[in-house]
Amino acid sequence: EGWLLDQHFLDQPGRKKAQLALAYDYKSNLAAYPDWQAWLRAHRPPTLITWGTGDPFFTPDGARAYLRDLPDAELHLFPTGHFALEDHLPEIAPLIAGFLDRAWNRPASEAS
Repeated sequence: EGWLLDQHFLDQPGRKKAQLALAYDYKSNLAAYPDWQAWLRAHRPPTLITWGTGDPFFTPDGARAYLRDLPDAELHLFPTGHFALEDHLPEIAPLIAGFLDRAWNRPASEAS
């Protein structure tokens, strides 16, 4: 029922206008992709990707595309939709904890 809480906040005054502005301006995100991808390739930050295979907006191919710029990223696909964390918290939470432990304990020479 996480979507009910999300919807509650989306229904607050002024939020619909803000959400519509974001949706209408999505083309500016697409134009920025080459810059973001170049930054990822240059800096290679530690990255954990958890993704729902049934997300109608962000497909598994989109998750795998990150690996072209971040070949060392950890990718975990789950049989769920857009809200993978809400649907698979018991599986994803330990992945996040382990990832953060490893990322925070990296030698300084590996940090970007």
